[in-house]
Amino acid sequence: MALMITDACIAPRCDACEPECPNIAIYPGHQSYELFGEECPAISDNHFYIVPGKCTECVGFHEQPACISVCPVDCCVHDPNYPETKDELLVKKDFLERDKVIMDRIKEIKERKAQQPQG
Repeated sequence: MALMITDACIAPRCDACEPECPNIAIYPGHQSYELFGEECPAISDNHFYIVPGKCTECVGFHEQPACISVCPVDCCVHDPNYPETKDELLVKKDFLERDKVIMDRIKEIKERKAQQPQG
């Protein structure tokens, strides 16, 4: 299952979890996120949050979720609203990796077009 960050989060004094996430699934409160090329509103206004559609519990990356390993107040926990098996998490990881490659390619093409002389 995906993970979530509880109200025990001590942000903004701590941001230990955000840089550790291999899927870029953790965002500061108030900050919107992108998923499959769509801009989405922040899930939390008060503290860091984890996007369930991006969280793979670090399956395929680490033995245990990185955010859980580094959180000094143990506020990264399993989200009971998103039960997933290890196999489902691996499929999600592969899908997210393919999406990232596609989105990076689209961004590269748009940047190259923007640099071309108009006329």
